[in-house]
This record gives sequence, structure tokens and C-alpha cells, in this order.
Amino acid sequence: MRIHWLGTARHFLQVVAFCCVVAVLTTSIWPRHSYWTQLGHALAIGLIIWSVIEFGRLLVPARYCHPSSAGGHGWPKGWRGIVLTLVGIGTGFLVGDPLGAWLMGTGGYRSARDDQIGLVITIVAGSVASFFFHMRGRAAALEASRAAAERDTTEARLMLLQSQLEPHMLFNTLATLRALIAVDPPRAEAMLDRMVDFLRATLSASRAPLHPLSAEFDRLRDYLELMSVRMGPRLAYTLHLPPDLADAPIPPLLLQPLVENAVHHGLEPHVTGGRIDVRARRLPDRRIQLEVADTGAGHDPGAPARAGHGFGLAQVRERLATRYGGAATLELRAMNQGGTSAIIELPLESP
Repeated sequence: MRIHWLGTARHFLQVVAFCCVVAVLTTSIWPRHSYWTQLGHALAIGLIIWSVIEFGRLLVPARYCHPSSAGGHGWPKGWRGIVLTLVGIGTGFLVGDPLGAWLMGTGGYRSARDDQIGLVITIVAGSVASFFFHMRGRAAALEASRAAAERDTTEARLMLLQSQLEPHMLFNTLATLRALIAVDPPRAEAMLDRMVDFLRATLSASRAPLHPLSAEFDRLRDYLELMSVRMGPRLAYTLHLPPDLADAPIPPLLLQPLVENAVHHGLEPHVTGGRIDVRARRLPDRRIQLEVADTGAGHDPGAPARAGHGFGLAQVRERLATRYGGAATLELRAMNQGGTSAIIELPLESP
């Protein structure tokens, strides 16, 4: 049994505000008593009703309650909520009414008719307040269910996009291996051994919706080492990951397509190859920047799309949009010295 004190405090203040309104009504009915006397009486009744209902619902098993937006018990469902309301109102009148009269010193001035009017006011006010909290609880439960459904839909879409990316990565790697078999079987064998290790680590690590940035850089290092078997000295690379960003969570295989594009469409068309630099930087306002830069053929926005060139970029953009909405961006920039820089900026989530 867990009490969410912030929500309890909010309900307490709402009950106090409601009692202030009730005190205005009772002051008009019994003008011989001041507003503050009526308010003290209303608070004695109202807070007892609230206490019985607020903490009594915790005795109802959670499966018979609407889910709370904060987790745990919400408003009891069906007849349990009605019974709890009746018990609260009854306790408020039987205990709170004499308590308020004693505290405010109004007991000796009341008639039987005053008691009847007080009972009616207690029942009506308690029912209205209970109905208000009941509707608030139902609305919170519906909102929690909607948010959970949206979250599940987003995660399912991310996993679908990721599952589409994995075979694309595998096919690219196999195509690279096939090209090497015909010209250098020993290097092809070494590449096959490294590919097995790389795919085992990558496919097993990509089943979670997020993983640490350090794991992403480890997979990039494995992939670039794999490509180095084929390209030899034509491929050089550096990975720059600040220690304070090592645990930052990002979607798996987010940078992989960008590095693949840099290899296949940037460096391989050059006879002399080139260099790939992958960097992570911390930006203001809890954001991070991830950059994949190469010294290869460069990016021409006006050139016709080449086979296989747009899939990885489209997947990265769609995954960013699905998870982060408009808070994440991917931009391709032509570098002055030649080559292309792909830059991702996204919010820094807590590990």
C-alpha cells in the first residue's frame, strides 16, 4: 500500500476550497454565526469525509479500483465507490458535525430543524465533492490508459523500424564479403570470422529500445574493423566519446546506417579511400550532438539517388521522429575540404 503524498495534498487543498464555498451557503442560512465560524464547522465535516474516502480507498484491492495516473489505487469501481462515499458522508456527519459544533461553540444554538438542514447540506455537499473526485479519477485513468497505449504503439513502431534495419545491415555486409571472396580468399575468411562476431554482438544488443552510447560506439568499432579487413589502409577512422556521455541512452543502430553510408558512398568510390570520424558532444539544454564525418566523395543534394543510398537515412529520420518528435534532427552537410558530415541532435535522456 503506497500513498502518493503530492496527490493527497492536492486533494486536501481542493476539499478546503470546497468547504470555503459551503461556508458561504451556511452563513446565508444561519446568519447569526460568522463566516469563519461556519468555515470551521464545514472544515470539521468536510475533512473527516475526505479522510475516510481518501485513505479508505487504499483498503480496497487495486484490481477493484480505477488506475491512478500516479500509479496505484484510484477511485474504487462500482458499488465499492458508492459504499465508500456513503461511509465517508455518514462518518462526516456523525463525527464531524458534533466536533465542529464543539470547536466553534455553536452546539447550544441548534434546533432539530437545524440538524435536519445540516444533514441535507452534508449529504448534498459530500455527494457533489465525491462525484467531482470520481470524475477526476475516471479522467485520470483514461488519460493513463491512452498514454500507455501511445507508448506501446511508439515502442512497437521503433522495434519494427529496427527490425527492418537489421537485415539491411546484414545484406550490405554480405555483399562486401562476396566482393572480397573472388579477389582475396584469405582476407575473405578473416572477414567472415570478424563478421560472425560482429553480427552476434549487434543482433543480440539491438533487442532493447535503448542502449548506452558506449555500446553504440563499440558496435561501430566492430563494424569499422570489419570493413578494414576489406579496405585495408584505404580506411582510417577515429571514435570520440566523452566519458560523461558513455551512459547516455540512444536507440540501437542509430549511427550504424550513417557509418555504412560513409563507407559505401563516401570512401569506397575514392581510389585512396579516406577517413571517418565519429564524435559525440554535449550541447546546452540537455542535448547531445552525434556526428559522422567522412573525407570521401561528398554529398550532392541535387544528384539522383543511388541504389540503397536513401534507405538508411530514411530509417534514421523516421526512428528519430517516432521516438523524439520534433525534438531530434538529422542534417547532412557538405564539408569544405570534401566529404560529408551527418549530424544528429537529440535530447539527452537519463540513463
